[in-house]
Amino acid sequence: MAKGYWIARVDVSDLDIYKTYIAANAAPFAKYGARFLVRGGDFRTAEGTSRSRNVVIEFPSYADALACYDSAEYQAAKALRDPVSDGDLVIAEGYEG
Repeated sequence: MAKGYWIARVDVSDLDIYKTYIAANAAPFAKYGARFLVRGGDFRTAEGTSRSRNVVIEFPSYADALACYDSAEYQAAKALRDPVSDGDLVIAEGYEG
């Protein structure tokens, strides 16, 4: 079974409020087996455009990645993030080659 991934790029306008989102997303991420592979840190934009924060989260399966995003728990956390950030999020199925 292929793993699932969230690939996010985010600009944050209020880090203090954003931290409440980070605290609130811990429960749904634990429930769906999320594991951070990238969470902020240094980066270089080699092509295209970028945002100030990059995040890659691995889930045990693509279904888990979708279910986490659609869960009431994550949507409640997301409601905290939305007013203080702009971003892009792709949920992708991993490659099993």
